[in-house]
Amino acid sequence: MMRRLAHFVTAAMILAIGASTARAADDAPDAALDASNARLFGVLPNYTTVDNVRVPNQTTHEAFRTAALGSFDPVVFPFIGVMTLVGNGDANANYETRYSRAFADNAIGNFMTTAIVPSLTNEDSRYFRRGSGGVFSRLAYAASRSVVTRKRSGGASFNISEIGGTAAAAGLSNLYYSPADRTVGATVTRWGAQVMWDTVANELKEFWPDIHAKIHKH
Repeated sequence: MMRRLAHFVTAAMILAIGASTARAADDAPDAALDASNARLFGVLPNYTTVDNVRVPNQTTHEAFRTAALGSFDPVVFPFIGVMTLVGNGDANANYETRYSRAFADNAIGNFMTTAIVPSLTNEDSRYFRRGSGGVFSRLAYAASRSVVTRKRSGGASFNISEIGGTAAAAGLSNLYYSPADRTVGATVTRWGAQVMWDTVANELKEFWPDIHAKIHKH
């Protein structure tokens, strides 16, 4: 019990340090939300979200720039440290090994889903926030963006970038995971977990501006 409590205290301290460095990385892409919503909870980078209005088409250069910002933002380093600290992972691996794997998973996943695969499939990897309508319809919309996306030329399309990109990232992770974690089952589990967390992230991207506005209103 005390060990778990110590972990959470350490995690809180790391997040606090990360929050203090957030100002150094506010160079978000021009098409992103306004600066007040460019970070989820005021800390986590939110560079892939745009309001669901007419915006310039995403270019390959912008896609790679966004992937780099999301992977190497100053807050990402301590955040992954927290997740590594309180997560399960390989019980036989030391902290440094688990951290490096988690960091690689995050970076490879970001580049696969945000830049590499979208550039090959001509998909727009940004999250287009609905921002209006009932709560349940917006919840459903945000969840559906894991399987439905927008082409750079306009129009809806099956989200190859998310489904295929996370699958490719899970497969590449076998290059640095231990043999016990290279099985088909373990790889599919990593793929499913990444899709799940990306779906949760979509929900946060959809509703964070509303939460932010209510906090400042009160």
